[in-house]
Amino acid sequence: MRAAGLAIILVSCLIPAYFFASLPDITDPVALFSQYLGTLALILMAWAQIMATRTAGIEALMGPMDRVYVLHKWSGIVAMAAILLHDTIDADMDGIGRETALTEIAETLGELSLYGLLVLVVISVATFIPYHLWRWTHKAMGGFFIAGTIHYLFILKPFANGSPLGLYVSTICGAGVLAYAVTLLPASMRRSARYEVSAIRETGGAIEITMAPTGKTLRFAPGQFAVFTFAARGLTEPHPFSLSAPPAKDGTLQITVKALGDFTHRLGRDLTPGNAVTVQGPYGRFQRRAPAQAAEIWVAGGIGITPFLAWAEALPEDLPEPVTLFWCVRSRAEAPQIERVEAAAARATNLTLHIITSETGDRLTADRIATTANGPMKLWFCGPAGLRRALQSGLSRHGVSARDIHYEEFEFRTGIGLKRLAGWIAQRLKDRAAPPA
Repeated sequence: MRAAGLAIILVSCLIPAYFFASLPDITDPVALFSQYLGTLALILMAWAQIMATRTAGIEALMGPMDRVYVLHKWSGIVAMAAILLHDTIDADMDGIGRETALTEIAETLGELSLYGLLVLVVISVATFIPYHLWRWTHKAMGGFFIAGTIHYLFILKPFANGSPLGLYVSTICGAGVLAYAVTLLPASMRRSARYEVSAIRETGGAIEITMAPTGKTLRFAPGQFAVFTFAARGLTEPHPFSLSAPPAKDGTLQITVKALGDFTHRLGRDLTPGNAVTVQGPYGRFQRRAPAQAAEIWVAGGIGITPFLAWAEALPEDLPEPVTLFWCVRSRAEAPQIERVEAAAARATNLTLHIITSETGDRLTADRIATTANGPMKLWFCGPAGLRRALQSGLSRHGVSARDIHYEEFEFRTGIGLKRLAGWIAQRLKDRAAPPA
């Protein structure tokens, strides 16, 4: 994610701290801190709503969309922690006004927002909840954010809504409410392109879906992804997929989808030519940049070949610098688009393809990659996170830093990482306890 985006969010959270510290005649600093925590939570929730719009400029400000999703998740988690602290630490202050029916309603809405958000945040990070249920409960968070905004506007507090601090927080909350309204719009009313499914083809345990434009076409670069909403029964949930072919002159789009969950199973079963498609995007910064004085390595795992297929088919025939593509699959029969991948490697004279099939006992290792590179390298990866982490760990012993490995996280719905953190701590303890070699 971009440092500029993080800095903007951080500064937007610190500005109220300055205003709170400047308030005169405060006799209860603990309650004042609790009030700041409440405004901090609202600001972070507003940013989470803004990021959820996926509007133009979000990636330019905050980085690739996969990192934006991570920032969105953690904004919500930190906001929830701030709300819990705000509720635990008494925020009532003496001598700042008289309770009215409106303030009592605002207090009730605050309690409703707290418990509603707490339940929904738990659901959000519980990855066993079915996606379609998670999606609707996740979207309901905006309603509780609005309840929290009303709570902020009408509770008793040591500053007026028309003061600089009041106007500042109200403006950010207003932007968050507006962003939430945008997310509620149907896909047809948001910035999007209209397509129609023109062909469906099975390939290596996956399906290739080709779509023809019915209006303006989507402009994208090889390696990017888009969010697709299919107008077919049971398939109307928006889902992201990498574009598996470079831009075509006739404007057609293509994705290659493997059945890995309920939605993708239904997609292969129920989608038919003629179904309308709404496409939002493009998103992502997974774009090829030929490195200088370093080997160019591509690593794909299974269906992770899709962005590399678009890259390979966009390469010139007389590719000046060598590129090596390692593709890990279970078997050749289960390798989606294998004929196109091999054709692209045969056409581009400097593209070397290694298909690594696990059924034959073949494995891709960091040592094998390092031997192929034979020096400095830039590596692009798309595939299972476990394989990526294993290769990163191994390549670090060959002097390959994290900056030299480029990837995008396609697991937009994730937990908070406690399991991974616990595993990392356990491994560190195990390493420390091991006797020296």
